Amino acid sequence: MRGLLAVVVAVVLTVPLASAADLESKLDRMVNGSVALSHGFVGMQVVRLRDGRELYARNSEKLFVPASNMKLFTTALALSRLGPDYRLTTQVGAEIPIGAAGTLAGDLELVGGGDPSLSGRDYPYRSHAAPAAFYSFRAIEELADQLAGSGLKRVEGSIIGDDRRYVWDPQPGPWSSDSATQDYGAPVSALIINDNTFSLTLEPAERVGDLARLILAPPFENLAIDNRVVTTRGGARKIELYRSPSGRELHVWGVMPKSDPGYTEALAIGDPALYAAEVLRDALVRRGIQVDGAAVARHRFTDEIEPAPSKLNFVLASHRSPPLLELLQVADKVSQNLHTEVFLREVAVAAGHQGSLAAGLAAMDEFLASIGVSSDEYQFTDGSGLSHNTLVAPLAITKLLVHMDQSPYREQWVNLLPIGGEDGTLQTRFAGHPEARAIHAKTGTLDHVRALSGYADTALYGRVAFSLLVNNVEEFGTGATETSGVTQRMSATRVIDELLLALIH
Repeated sequence: MRGLLAVVVAVVLTVPLASAADLESKLDRMVNGSVALSHGFVGMQVVRLRDGRELYARNSEKLFVPASNMKLFTTALALSRLGPDYRLTTQVGAEIPIGAAGTLAGDLELVGGGDPSLSGRDYPYRSHAAPAAFYSFRAIEELADQLAGSGLKRVEGSIIGDDRRYVWDPQPGPWSSDSATQDYGAPVSALIINDNTFSLTLEPAERVGDLARLILAPPFENLAIDNRVVTTRGGARKIELYRSPSGRELHVWGVMPKSDPGYTEALAIGDPALYAAEVLRDALVRRGIQVDGAAVARHRFTDEIEPAPSKLNFVLASHRSPPLLELLQVADKVSQNLHTEVFLREVAVAAGHQGSLAAGLAAMDEFLASIGVSSDEYQFTDGSGLSHNTLVAPLAITKLLVHMDQSPYREQWVNLLPIGGEDGTLQTRFAGHPEARAIHAKTGTLDHVRALSGYADTALYGRVAFSLLVNNVEEFGTGATETSGVTQRMSATRVIDELLLALIH
């Protein structure tokens, strides 16, 4: 009887070992046999959460460009240091009170508090909700209503867009040179309207030879647009864009066939503080409030080392953000670069430091050291992962994931991440695989970079933390799979998804 028990125990103990060896062999075969990954540099680590055991490792200690997997670190830092109920406030006020007859004998200040929710986006995030009209001045209109209700009739000074809560460093990183014009590289500012972006749409004119029709959303023009897109009888669409360094001029040229359904591009606002001030000034004038001065931006620069400016003497209107947890969920679900850059700086401000990239990264260093991530396992140069100079080892990511799984915010944290085939940046992936709902993970995409890190509920190992980073990869390879003797084309992203499906089965 004792001998039989020993055999049973031996079998029970060896099954997990054999299973781990099988997993390693399976994943290695898939990576080594993938044409899409054949010229890439692949790093991966899988850790079983119940005991911390490493189930798979491949270059896990090497440094990789993580792309938006960097957002895992920034949102974890913000959740841990600020808490899920933290809110950001935008205020409008002045240094002196409103005088007789509703006249403000000075400037009216719109002071940014780092709130990224001033748009038409709905909170909390809902993956299958009817899409809202994103481009909206709803929050600014509400502030204008509050000002009108306060009795304000005239502003003798200027409308100041004040984003001095954070140092004016609009393109941190370093980010790529072309990102400044695109929506994904919108400038970092404590004043944020519609993610500091606008949409430009071009539609063909009624007659060949005429200029294409240009439409802005929201319908507010704070820059000079030189439209030279000509409507043609046929041919292919070809459109070029150039924005001046000042951000105040946009040149658009090219051709658009008359049958074209239309072209839309989301672009970054040049100076968000100035834009916000202009929008507020317009809203006040439409309410019959006289404004004598112009809209002006007020920034804080890197040589100004004092903490965030003190509060307004007289607050006349305000807007509070949703709880931080809801903001973080949007940032991770849709992979919003600007939001995570703001959260990195806000952690520094909340700790009494300068609202700068450097101060935010110093706070990150302290956080990572406290959870056992070594300084040689990462090199961070931004908070969003848009910078190609940001580097991290897969094992550093899994250390973060293990720590957050053991933190007081475990369930809230996991719910920030996209769900396989269900929502966020994973909504359209894992088609035909409902079992992928067991994957909660953050995507990452840059030129020649693909990444996916998070958690997976597996059949053999329970819940695991994983990080899969691929650098120097082209999106498509050939000959990756065969079906009925026909060679199919499989993308690098699809190979990554197949690796995760193999892990959970």
